[in-house]
Amino acid sequence: MTDIANTGAVVINRADGRDDGEEWTENYTELPGGAGVSLILEATTKEGAGPRLHMHPYAETFIIRRGTATFTVGDEQIVGKAGQILVVPANTPHKFRTGPGGYEAVHIHANPTFETTWLE
Repeated sequence: MTDIANTGAVVINRADGRDDGEEWTENYTELPGGAGVSLILEATTKEGAGPRLHMHPYAETFIIRRGTATFTVGDEQIVGKAGQILVVPANTPHKFRTGPGGYEAVHIHANPTFETTWLE
C-alpha cells in the first residue's frame, strides 16, 4: 500500500506482486480513506464455482467483467453476463455458479467488513 503524499489517497497493489489485472482473485476489507466498502475480486476459469446460499445485512453489487454466472436471488434465477451489474438488496438470500468459459467480476459489499449469514 502506498500513500500519496498530502492527499489522503492510497494505492493498493496486488498481494501476489503481479502488475496486471489478469487472474486477480483477492478480498479487501477495511479499505483506507473512508471507503466504507469491502471488495471481492473474483476470477476463475472453472465452471460451477461459487459460494453457497448466504445473505448480508447490506447490499452486494456484482460488476461482471467476463463470462457468465447463474445467480439465485431470493426465489429467482438470473443469468448475469459480462457487461452487466447486478445489485442484491440487503438481507436477500443469494448464491451463484459460474458458467462455461469462466467468470470475472468485482463484488462490492456496502460495508467495511464482510458480514455473512450462511444459509446452506
